[in-house]
Amino acid sequence: MNTQYALITGASGGIGLELAHIAASKGVNLILAARSVEKMMQLRKELEESYSVRVLVAGCDLSLPEAPEKIRRLLEEQHIVPDMLINNAGFGLFGAFHLTPAQRENEMLQVNVVALTVLTKMIYTKMRERGSGCILNVASVAGFMPGPLMAVYYATKAYVRSFSEALANEAGGSNVRVTALCPGPTLSGFEAAAGAENSRLFRSFGRLPTARQVALFGWKRMMKGKPVAVHGWKNRLIVFLIRFLPRTAVTDLVRTVQNPVKSN
Repeated sequence: MNTQYALITGASGGIGLELAHIAASKGVNLILAARSVEKMMQLRKELEESYSVRVLVAGCDLSLPEAPEKIRRLLEEQHIVPDMLINNAGFGLFGAFHLTPAQRENEMLQVNVVALTVLTKMIYTKMRERGSGCILNVASVAGFMPGPLMAVYYATKAYVRSFSEALANEAGGSNVRVTALCPGPTLSGFEAAAGAENSRLFRSFGRLPTARQVALFGWKRMMKGKPVAVHGWKNRLIVFLIRFLPRTAVTDLVRTVQNPVKSN
């Protein structure tokens, strides 16, 4: 049996679920962290039977500050230092900032920023000591621009992208690779959970990539150690073009595509 392990957060659906299947198909053992323990146990059975890998489940809610410590204890009990860390857990919230619930935004900051940072510190330090490892932090094209009507979410993804790029630079020469995966709109269930399924961004972007396509792209870029991996030519073009626009124009443009599509 392969002795490699990948710790994946948010593996219950979407891109995280597909990354779990990809890792398992490569013979990599898994530690899956998510709130839905029942769902994770079903996934554990499926992965172990399909790929003959070992799967551990860390049932924890990453919106709670104590969640990373629960993962740390599990890793110590099992004497595991993951070879790969995939920080995929995250969620968004659609709406004007003065109308959105503060509690939900606090939870978003905890999941998208704090838990990601704490887990990265925990695992990255061990990877440096060992002299090898890969980290994939799932950011977003949203991390390249301000996001009216999803202000906090866009800001969290800007943090993830900036943090990952800086860490990738610090990791130079250590044989530890850090990648920020930056997908655009994706068929992953994110938009429904965020309440953004009726925005022009999701309704008018054309045919959206699947979570599987994004996950495969992210996995390959992580293996190559690319610091930033923007999925899809449309998204790469957007990221390139906004460099030449005034920031106020970029913000106004994002506001336009975030606005809900009016029903007839």
